Amino acid sequence: MSLSVDVYVPRAEGGIEVLDVPPESSDVAGWERWRTEVWGSEPVRSLGARFFPRLATEDLTVAPDEVSDFLAECDLLRTHLARIADHMRAEPGTGARKSHAEHADDVSRRLDNIVNAARRALGIGGGVIIW
Repeated sequence: MSLSVDVYVPRAEGGIEVLDVPPESSDVAGWERWRTEVWGSEPVRSLGARFFPRLATEDLTVAPDEVSDFLAECDLLRTHLARIADHMRAEPGTGARKSHAEHADDVSRRLDNIVNAARRALGIGGGVIIW
């Protein structure tokens, strides 16, 4: 099972409407185990991240007025990809199967998908959900 990233808009009557993913985009945000192994990991938490670590215990909903801050957090993680990849490589049983560069590339590609969704959300006054 994998995590998905989607854009939503709040409904006037309450709740949200999740929008379709454009054909040129991907909604893949990582494997389900990435909730703790990547996004909620110690290296990510130690950076002071406040959005991504929530995935360790729940789905992440970023409100429309938080999307700019969320994009800044995505930039922060991208700046520290090597540190995150080091942690992934050390994961027992799964980490050693890939090289450091492959782990960094995996996270970078998922961050690209997340940033793409966040920029689409920002453009329409919507929010982001990773679930």
